[in-house]
Amino acid sequence: MREKELRLALVCYGGISLAVYMHGITKEIWRLARASRAFHAGEAAEGGSEAVYRALLETIAAECAIELRVLVDILAGASAGGINAIFLAEAISTGRSLDPLTDLWLEKADIDSLLDPGVNPVSRFAKAAAVPFAWALSAKSGGTVEQTVEPEHQEEVRGKLANFVRARWFAPPFAGPGFTELLLDALDAMAKSGTGPALLPHYQPLDLFVTVTDFRGHPERLRLHSPAEVAETEHRLTVSFRDSGGPERGLADAAELAFAARATASFPGAFPPFQVKELDRVLEARDRPWPGRAAFLERALPRQTAIGDAESAVLIDGSVLANAPFRPAIDALQDRPARREIDRRFVYIDPKPEGRSVRLTATGEAEPPGFFATIFGALSDIPREQPIRDNLEAIDGRSARIRRLRHIVDSMRPQVEAAIERTFGTTLLLGRPTPKRLAAWRTKAQNMAAREAGYAYAAYGHLKLSSVVEDIAGHIFRLGGGGVRHRREQVRLALWDVVRQAGLASEEAMTSAGARADVIHFFRTFDLTYRTRRLRLVARHLGAMDERPDAPRAAIQAAREAVYDLIGRYREPVQVDGRPAPDAFRRAEEEPEEALVALAERLDLKAHDDEADVRIADVLAAFPKPERRSLILNYLGFPFYDIATLPLLQGEGLDEFDPVKVDRIAPDDATAIREGGAEATLKGIQFNSFGAFFSRAYRENDYLWGRLHGADRLIDIIVSTLPEGMHLPPGTVATLKRDAFRAIVAEERNRLGSISSLFEALDKEIG
Repeated sequence: MREKELRLALVCYGGISLAVYMHGITKEIWRLARASRAFHAGEAAEGGSEAVYRALLETIAAECAIELRVLVDILAGASAGGINAIFLAEAISTGRSLDPLTDLWLEKADIDSLLDPGVNPVSRFAKAAAVPFAWALSAKSGGTVEQTVEPEHQEEVRGKLANFVRARWFAPPFAGPGFTELLLDALDAMAKSGTGPALLPHYQPLDLFVTVTDFRGHPERLRLHSPAEVAETEHRLTVSFRDSGGPERGLADAAELAFAARATASFPGAFPPFQVKELDRVLEARDRPWPGRAAFLERALPRQTAIGDAESAVLIDGSVLANAPFRPAIDALQDRPARREIDRRFVYIDPKPEGRSVRLTATGEAEPPGFFATIFGALSDIPREQPIRDNLEAIDGRSARIRRLRHIVDSMRPQVEAAIERTFGTTLLLGRPTPKRLAAWRTKAQNMAAREAGYAYAAYGHLKLSSVVEDIAGHIFRLGGGGVRHRREQVRLALWDVVRQAGLASEEAMTSAGARADVIHFFRTFDLTYRTRRLRLVARHLGAMDERPDAPRAAIQAAREAVYDLIGRYREPVQVDGRPAPDAFRRAEEEPEEALVALAERLDLKAHDDEADVRIADVLAAFPKPERRSLILNYLGFPFYDIATLPLLQGEGLDEFDPVKVDRIAPDDATAIREGGAEATLKGIQFNSFGAFFSRAYRENDYLWGRLHGADRLIDIIVSTLPEGMHLPPGTVATLKRDAFRAIVAEERNRLGSISSLFEALDKEIG
């Protein structure tokens, strides 16, 4: 059975009240992750759509001999999407139920609940001025409500619109502290639901990123030639959380998750800006401590904390400047362990792909925008709705480098194997390779590769040194608690000073004759990625070997497990896992030599190398002689491949040694039940995407469609992981989709009591 992981990096857009729709999608993602965990643990799946996902994984195993594991290990979100990402990440990390968030959206995401109770009625003059607007929206025959709202919901919407219009003017109508209370209530309800098994394996980290906008901004220093340094004001913030995958899983204290959720969803004009003192007051009223407050603020607001201004930082909606937060999710790919074949997908949820979530400008294109339309467009529409082309091009560029690297390796293989055979002769045909023999062969192959590379080796060596030093700086900075960008640069420069003073970067240190002894010692002590690149080359060769009909699959599977386990063991010391970091890491910019000594002890690469030799010798012994010889040639040939391909990588780790694909989940993409996109299915798109806040029926409608659309697209994404040319039996996918739709409708029919007409329509459309 071939093992494979489908890893999802989820990016959730903002969408105002369309958050309810996105919650339906994330709930299906949660159920898919639960089904996958149960399948691989040999446990029975829950009912509903979970059982259908379990059936799909079982079908793939039976028909295609692929044991597929589905993981969600990277989440990023902005605004309403940020809230959904936070709660889904908490459910994945702790094994808690996501149902309490459903209750939050259905019951509390309502105008009457969100309005600030302290809002006094406006003056008589203001009320009189509001009458035409309120009349146009609610009461006038042929007005907006009559045209867009079903007759059975018009009275509810008119009443809530009237309350909304009568709220105070020129101040946010929704209550900030009340919103914070709702978020804490939902997190508490999740905690009370009980903690189950985490939905990720113990070694797999979970990263969560939430975008926030710093209204006042904070200064960032930039290095120039002249002047040497300038300052610019940065308004973008990313609040990040990590569950390192250790025995004690967990993202953060509920107060910190509520901080991120409240800040990212402070929609301008609807909610007041968020400040930490608001959360402090709410926690005090609930008699709830926040033990890690100082450390969290230092991490989330490093620049403001450094100047003593964290208490007064004003934070507004994250989607103002970063509505599609791909960048932090892309950056997280640099540090992902891999223990089996990976199919990495970026999946982004866009609830309204054909139109803006909020539109303040004119909708017509016949005339140029007027004065106010231009101003509002510049301040709101354009930043929020920038295309994601740059992000997709970055992902595509990374995938192109991987494809190029693979092609180079494949084309080099005959020449490399011939060179190794000339050097080793019949030695490789001996019996079982011992760990001692493997280590000696590896050293001999590395020396030979350096000699045969000639003048190219010096360039390779200096690039390799640069990559290793930059990796060291990143590890020490993160393990020492992180901080502002300026501190990272200080750590980096201090480490480079040590390297240069030792002469490791001099011209004589690496020449066409090879590397000097002290440089070799430095690489053996710190070059972590060289080891993992070599093991990934072996893993890829095992995958190619597995495609042959006569492949020794039991030996291949055992070798795969050993190789990926070794990769995880090599990378484990540089994971931020909650262990107290040595003080030397925190003082690295002042005492870089001590930081290097502490990192060398933490990495302990010599011990890992010895373990790797033992494990690889064992797995090689299980192969027949032809396959064993092929694997040894591949393993020993790595220095040749690395000299040729490292310049392509430019220091990029590429831990997941496969191209990345991008998938979208949107109403326009899920057409198995009904075509027409958001206009044909969603109610929250009304009233400038605030529609679902005005009606429980609208929220129920969008939540149900979110689950249905999520199931539709997730089944497509799972099936797309099958190798080229491999298919499930005809009709299987359609049957599974229909089963999932029926299960979702049956599960939600009793909960959603305001949309009986939709259930009747779905019964007919699903069949």
